[in-house]
Amino acid sequence: MKIAALQLSTLPLSNSKLDDYFSKCYNEGADIAILGEYVLNSFFKELVKMPKYMIKEQSKHKIEALEQFAINYNLIIIAPIIIVDEDKIYKCLGKFSHEGSEFVNQEFLIDFDHWNEDSYFDNIANNSIKPMIFSHKGFTFGAICGFEMHFDPIWLEFSRANVDIVLLPSVSTFGSNQRWNEVLKTRAFLNNIYILRVNRVGKYDDNEGSLWKFYGNTYIVNPDGQIESTLGEKEDFMVINIDKKEIDDAKENWGFGKQLQKRKLI
Repeated sequence: MKIAALQLSTLPLSNSKLDDYFSKCYNEGADIAILGEYVLNSFFKELVKMPKYMIKEQSKHKIEALEQFAINYNLIIIAPIIIVDEDKIYKCLGKFSHEGSEFVNQEFLIDFDHWNEDSYFDNIANNSIKPMIFSHKGFTFGAICGFEMHFDPIWLEFSRANVDIVLLPSVSTFGSNQRWNEVLKTRAFLNNIYILRVNRVGKYDDNEGSLWKFYGNTYIVNPDGQIESTLGEKEDFMVINIDKKEIDDAKENWGFGKQLQKRKLI
């Protein structure tokens, strides 16, 4: 199974760059392509200053393009997207394929003083955790947006579904890379799964003395908790190969899942 990671900044209105990258995905035999957060839409701090009709048009244009690219290049495309519906704004994760498109609302949203998605978006928090989970060619995939990686109930749902690989678009900044590395290495090891983190690049100047630099460093973590195939801090692209045997061997060797199943905890 080959999966492509597209490390990009916010895309222009034109879809020519996406067309070029998806063509590369197809030529290299990728089945799935992943985009980072705030790539299809403007970054959050810019988004909150935009009229809702502009956000809606921005998303509509990109959704239509991705639906067509998924058909043209026989890809499953996973990408965060903002949905405007009846005057409400939702932060979602989209899945685009030849079978159509589906959208899952982000379960947990950033609520910091300097970056408060929770107060802006209309996503509804409830007691039912239902992350995106799907199967393709014998693999089970889970997909979440970056901030959600902090919350145990999501990983418990992935364990219950026997997920093989988690796809994790992110929008990390402010020198947080080492913390993300350690958390994702631990998540991958304890669940004996792959985690593909796809972080965006680019900059945002808040005109208040802070430069938000999105540092990229997209990578894959293997089921033994080791980081492999890291990209740098600029726009880039890579295709990684996922090995089912490596997942099965790690689960057999460490046996964490067996312990949970034995006690009927998953």
